[in-house]
Amino acid sequence: MHQLEGTKCSFLLCLGMSIIICSVIYMRTRMPTEPKLLEPPSCRSFSTECKALLPSMEEGVERYRRDCQLESYIMNSRMQCSNLTRDLHFITKPLSREEEYYPLAFIVTVHKELELFVRLLRAIYMPQNVYCIHVDNKASVEYQTAVLKLVSCFKNTFLSSQRETVTYAGFSRLQADINCMKDLSKSKIGWRKVVNLCGQDFPVKSNLELVRYMQSKQWRDRNMTPGVKQPESMKQRTQLQHREIVGSHVATRFRLKKGPPPHNLPVYFGTAYYALTRAFVDFVLESPKAQDLLEWSKDTFSPDEHYWVTLNHIKVPGSHIDGGWEGDIRAIKWRDQEGRVHNGCKGHYVREICIYGVEDLPWIVNRNSMFANKFESNTFPEALDCLEQWHRNKVLNQTIVPIEASWLLATQSNSSSSYFNSIAGA
Repeated sequence: MHQLEGTKCSFLLCLGMSIIICSVIYMRTRMPTEPKLLEPPSCRSFSTECKALLPSMEEGVERYRRDCQLESYIMNSRMQCSNLTRDLHFITKPLSREEEYYPLAFIVTVHKELELFVRLLRAIYMPQNVYCIHVDNKASVEYQTAVLKLVSCFKNTFLSSQRETVTYAGFSRLQADINCMKDLSKSKIGWRKVVNLCGQDFPVKSNLELVRYMQSKQWRDRNMTPGVKQPESMKQRTQLQHREIVGSHVATRFRLKKGPPPHNLPVYFGTAYYALTRAFVDFVLESPKAQDLLEWSKDTFSPDEHYWVTLNHIKVPGSHIDGGWEGDIRAIKWRDQEGRVHNGCKGHYVREICIYGVEDLPWIVNRNSMFANKFESNTFPEALDCLEQWHRNKVLNQTIVPIEASWLLATQSNSSSSYFNSIAGA
């Protein structure tokens, strides 16, 4: 009887163990696997036109991006931040003392094309800087969630505390920047200048080159807001009232004229992009004169193209009252400048601005502006592939710290070690 009881217990024990093992196996097969960034040969190889821009490419050796399908990877990933930032090739250490002692602030406004945003952020990201990301209210929930997931991985990167539904040429675009400035003014990071970007920008200068450019004799303690006295052809923008149709367009109210600007301020016209000193940002946020101009600008057309440059021409900290179009902030190919400033758009024009193709890149590189605008991932992806690789090569070639393998954006089809050695030993 005792022997029978022992056999019975042994059987039940084995049965129980078998059930547990089978359950574990079943659960593992049912659980979704962690998404991975596709590696070569699934990724695009660099185009033939790109080889002239990347002379380090060996003849006959294919080189590929190391990551593809960034959108699905970020949206579906449950990885820890350390793994996420590694797989996305973010640089996580200051590359020089010079950069570490001159932190920059960035305002990035986005609403679409998650892949472009991720690639822009990793191109400009440095741990000593600070980044305010404004996600448009009209962005999809999935997009907002993905941006939040990525941004949450960095202590020096955050979402704007107040968001706008941004309208092209509307006051909401200016307000989005102001919202981020308010947040940045509270940052414990001692940033020296703030730069604004949109999701279709991409850097041409490295972070080190940006720091040196902003500390140069011409721009040290001075704003960069290119522009001139408002020309006659632009006066309708501020002399007639306009109404912003939220999220759609700005309508001109031809029968309603505006009053003169406050404090008898002469109105200037210029670029919406800037590099501003921290003292000037404090003035913008605190000065009644700046606040009055902001209020007056609410029913104007494209107010970000007059607001910054107008304030920059009054005597306040950081202003450049004698400034004109100096300051090469953006490389942009406008259609009406074809044949004078550039040799035509090799991609296509949208709203009179060139969406760059890969054959536009030599012009961008030779111009050596701070940033280039505009890029699209669905129409001319090879252009961004090539410029991104060229930019990362330059960044790594300038560093004085040991290069980590995860910082490389591309690999050779046969081996990544020789490529790593060529960059690390450069």
